[in-house]
Amino acid sequence: MTITSNSLLTVSTELLCTVLASEQGADQTLSRYFQNHPRFGSRDRRTLGDAVYGCLRRLRSLGHVLDQPERSDWHLTKVEARARLVAWMSNKDDGRREKTPTLLDAEVNPLVASLIADQPPAVAANLPDWLYDALASELGITEVRILAEALAQPASLDLRVNILRTTRAEVIRQWQEEGIEATPTPLSPVGLRLPTRIPLMDRELYQQGLIEIQDEGSQLIAPLLAARRHEIVVDFCAGAGGKTLHLGALMANTGALHAFDPSARRLDQLKSRVERAGLTTVRIARVDNLAAPPILALRGKVDRVLVDAPCTGTGTLRRSPDIKWRRHDLTRLTTEQKQILATAATLVRSGGRLVYATCSLLRAENEAVVEDFLALHPDFTLVPPHSSLARLSIPLGLLSEEALALRLYPHSHGTDGFYAALLARH
Repeated sequence: MTITSNSLLTVSTELLCTVLASEQGADQTLSRYFQNHPRFGSRDRRTLGDAVYGCLRRLRSLGHVLDQPERSDWHLTKVEARARLVAWMSNKDDGRREKTPTLLDAEVNPLVASLIADQPPAVAANLPDWLYDALASELGITEVRILAEALAQPASLDLRVNILRTTRAEVIRQWQEEGIEATPTPLSPVGLRLPTRIPLMDRELYQQGLIEIQDEGSQLIAPLLAARRHEIVVDFCAGAGGKTLHLGALMANTGALHAFDPSARRLDQLKSRVERAGLTTVRIARVDNLAAPPILALRGKVDRVLVDAPCTGTGTLRRSPDIKWRRHDLTRLTTEQKQILATAATLVRSGGRLVYATCSLLRAENEAVVEDFLALHPDFTLVPPHSSLARLSIPLGLLSEEALALRLYPHSHGTDGFYAALLARH
């Protein structure tokens, strides 16, 4: 079916309200809705998704323009949601570039400047106060303005080439045969960027395990660990396994690669991805506490450990804009991050290495966690990540030789926001 304008508003209003009221992510909410309403084709799903995500990105400034009241939980009535969707749609440019007034527009457009002149900085930046204040104190007001605008734009569709089975040049050639101009990512030597979002699950390249969907920034985390062939490696918070798969490819499908996670659902997804990628060395284990037997069995025996810690996810707001409108218990999260890092460190043998990574923009979840860990663990030291990345032909200009951690930002690097620190045990 082809969705009508009236149906678009009705359904997207329902979806927007459901997303904001749900504890699940927007992607899961939309996926479940479309599974229950199969009458919507791929084009309709894309149209509805664009409307919901576009409004989520500009939720606060749209409400301000409409003089709607703000609530601490960011839940909307259907009337409020419909009004914001109408406002967002009326400011779109042919369904591609979002034209809702922003701070950056105001710098070059006097008319836009007059529309948003009375908006507080956090409103114009479309960030909740707590997040705006934290970023402004760390980066400064000017840079936060630029960062916020980058976070309010849709993310690119990035792919990682499975080097166990093919090369980036070969995948580019195959895409060209299908009339798609995939371009090499500027930072990741195994990444590709597609010019537009296309369904991938039914593509032969995906089904054969030659490509995986993975943001370019995420593709730089596994190389930082510099895992070698035949080593024992642990992905301590594997999730659905994007970095696990990358580690397996970098290790040339040798050694022992352990993937831990508390979620059975995510590990089931990982199992199918491992099979599709052609990996035979991955050992998957569900660990629902930090004293689980698989963890205890590997204490002091592991060459490399990756800790991709659970976090606020603020670096992924281009892809998951609903995250910023949810409640985050930062104290609870940082406590959990410190506990996970301390436990994962017990696995590392003398001379081994550990990477602590998040997709958060906040110092409290990144540098502060590592600093606290180092103060309590004098047998670990920070290792500048420059040499690890250089060995894999990742551009040296990405960070200085003196940089003590990898920091990626959407406005600076065109990737999701990431932090990664490399630690060595004496």
